[in-house]
Parts: sequence; structure tokens; C-alpha cells
Amino acid sequence: MKTFKNMAAQGDFVIIRVDSIPEGLEEINVTNKIVVAHSETGHDHVMVLERPGTVQAFKDSKTSEVDLYEMFLLVSEPTPIEHMRAWRTHETLLVPPGRYKIRRQREYIPQGFRKAAD
Repeated sequence: MKTFKNMAAQGDFVIIRVDSIPEGLEEINVTNKIVVAHSETGHDHVMVLERPGTVQAFKDSKTSEVDLYEMFLLVSEPTPIEHMRAWRTHETLLVPPGRYKIRRQREYIPQGFRKAAD
């Protein structure tokens, strides 16, 4: 399992420690898991919560799940992010307690930006 202090990447996203979470964001309803990045192949990057409430997730209220390039996390205890694929998977990433910004990889096309795809 990989650990980090300030910044790390796992395939389709980068996670960056931040000092604070911006005000005015909408909390994402979390049950037992948080999908931090949907993969174009269907093999998502997921935080599975051992106990409810250990991670809170936030996004801009005007942003749909389909267009979600950025989200914020408030992590109260170490929680892994796992790549949900059985082969050639990214190593599990252990997220320590703190505040984080998740940035989804994207690419420019003439119509604007879209999620990066292989």
C-alpha cells in the first residue's frame, strides 16, 4: 500500500492536501463508499469506508456527477483508495486524516474539456 504526505496520483486522478475546504460546496451523500474517479473502462477508484462518517465528500452544487472534475474530502481516519480492477491495477493508496482536493484528469478538445480517455 502506497502512502503520501501532500500529493499523490492514482491513474485518472491526483489528490492534493489543502489547508481548507471552500465554503458553499454541496456535501455528497456517502453510504459505504466514495467513487473518487470513474474510469472510462468501468474500473473506478473507490474509497471503501469501514465506518460511516469517516470521510465526507463535497462538490460544487452546479456540477453533475458526469462532469465532476474536482471534489474535496474531509478524512477523519486513514482510508484507502482502491482501483477496482483485478489485473494491472494501480497500487492501493492510503489517505491519512486531513483535507484534500481530488482533481480528475481531463483533456482539451475544441469544444472545451472532457474526461481523459485512453
